[in-house]
Order: sequence, then C-alpha cells, then structure tokens
Amino acid sequence: MSSYVTKWLAPLGLAFLLVACKPADTPEPLATPVQHLTGNTMGTYYSIKITDLDEGRAQELQQEIDRRLELVNEQMSTYRPDSELSRFNQFDDGGRFPVSADTAKVVTAALQLGKLTESKLDVTVGPLVNLWGFGPDARPSRIPSEQQLSQVKARTGLSFLSVEYDLEGAYLHKQIPDLYVDLSSIAKGFGVDVVAEYLSAQGLNDYLVEIGGELRLSGVNGHGKPWTIAVEKPGNGTGAIQQVVVPGNNSVATSGDYRNYYELDGRRLSHTIDPETGQPIKHALASVTVIHPSCMIADGLATALTVMGPEQALAFAEQHELAVYLLTKTEDGFRVDMTRAFKKYSRG
Repeated sequence: MSSYVTKWLAPLGLAFLLVACKPADTPEPLATPVQHLTGNTMGTYYSIKITDLDEGRAQELQQEIDRRLELVNEQMSTYRPDSELSRFNQFDDGGRFPVSADTAKVVTAALQLGKLTESKLDVTVGPLVNLWGFGPDARPSRIPSEQQLSQVKARTGLSFLSVEYDLEGAYLHKQIPDLYVDLSSIAKGFGVDVVAEYLSAQGLNDYLVEIGGELRLSGVNGHGKPWTIAVEKPGNGTGAIQQVVVPGNNSVATSGDYRNYYELDGRRLSHTIDPETGQPIKHALASVTVIHPSCMIADGLATALTVMGPEQALAFAEQHELAVYLLTKTEDGFRVDMTRAFKKYSRG
C-alpha cells in the first residue's frame, strides 16, 4: 500500500459538502477566545479558526498565511497564465521544465495516487473536462462524438507525465507536447496543509483550517473540546446536516457531483470525468468524504473514489483501511456506507 495512503481553485470546482458546526452540548460562552481569519484564495474562500490567540498576533499570522497561499497560486493555478504550472502546460520543446519543490511534491503525490487508484485520479484530464463544457470552454451543443472523445483522450494520460530531480532542483517532463496538467483535484488540499503546518510551526496546536470546504483540524475549540464538523446532506443548498463527525487531528475532504452538472440530449452530465471512458460518471454515488492526516491526500482520494462509484469505492477504501463515508442516491433518498475506519469518527 502506498505510503501516501497511510498518508484551488476555480469557481464551480468539485462540490465540497462540509460545514463547520458547534457541538450541540456546548451552548455556553467560549471558555477561551477564538480568532477567526477569513479571506479569498484559489478562486474560493478560506476560513481559519485559532484558539487562544490574541488579535494582534492573529493579524500578523494572516499576512504570512496570505503570502503562502499566494505562492501556491503562483505555482499551481491554471487560471494564471504566468503560473509555474501554466508555463509548463505551454512548454512544448520536449525537455525538462524546472519547477519549485512544492509543485514537484504535489505532482508526485498526484502520480502516486493515480497509480494506486489505477488512474481514477488523473490530473491530465483537463482537455476532457473542457470538451464536456466544465472548463473555460463553452458547453457543447451536442454530446461529443466517439471520434472527438478519442482525439482528446489521446492527449491525456499519467504515463506521459513524470517528475525528475537532480542536484540543481526538480523538473516536470511531458512525453507529448500538448499534455495539460490541472492540479485542482489535489492542490487545494495542499494549500490547507501549507497553512496548518505553518500554524503548527508557530507553536499553535488548536486550530481549524478550511479552504473551500476542505479542512484540517488540530486540538480543541474555544470550549476546550475537539472540533466537530458536519457532512452536509446532498440537496440544493439546504445546509441540512447528514452526519456529525469528530475527526481529531486529521483532515477532511469531500467530493460530490450533485451541484455542478447540466443536462444535454436527455442526459445528466456530471462535472466528474472518468479518465478511462472520457465521459462524465454515470453511477449514483452522490458524495464521498475522506478523513486522513494529509488534506492533500484526502482531497485526491475523494476525487478518485467519486470516479470509482459506490461499490468499487467502498471495496477500495476497506482494502486500504481508509476512513471513508459514502452517500449513494436511491429512489428513497440516500444510502449511507461508511468504512470500519470511519466509524470511530462518526457521532449520532
């Protein structure tokens, strides 16, 4: 089993279904003050809660947090034409392209997760996402033909991408000139890890870091109790709670397909693309929640499991002892499946 398992983004990205919530049994005033930092990054928002911190230091920390998140954007955003990743995507001379250690780390993790999941996580499927109208291109007026799918699929594949190192640094290499890498399925989780690890390095042990629904938690809240969160019930923004979770010192990531879709020629087209078929997923798995120490890994796994579908995802998660919670659409609502590893975090 990969060591990564024992482990931004653009608007209208994956459907992240997690919301922070206050423990129901603690309505009393906070025992310890909590500073709440908010801002924008990676095409979405961030929300950071830090327990037992004075306001002046919180403002100093936020300046450094903003700087570090801006650096992630400069490295990995596909919406910035001058970012490191965008320049690599435009690079076509067949040689090695120098990148930062952070970009190399995220691409390496994506490649390892891709291998582990048999390419269910594939960070090269951007051209297929665009073909189906979920990228910057306009939505198609008709279902793409098999010929179109074949032509675009030929420009995708993890086997065409590699990370290389020498004494001078790290490099990305593409075997076909028009390979396009999009790290949106994993880099937002990396951003969460960047912030959390910075806070820990500053001697802060009690915090909740969220970027667009992806979270990493440590220690306790202002009531002196472990942070509690809730998995949102799938629906049209109802905000109803599906499952209360106490993750401990872990990260939580959720992927779902019920918010970002459209209908064409009588088909419901999800934004989640199966790299094997080149088409939107067709199964009934509505959302996947993963608990893992690394938010980057939880983020990537949530996407891969969503592509797999309910039966394969549950079997894979049990095989690798992952803490995973699945919601599958049925005629009567949603079926809940959770792995043995997840049950210790669930409440109610």
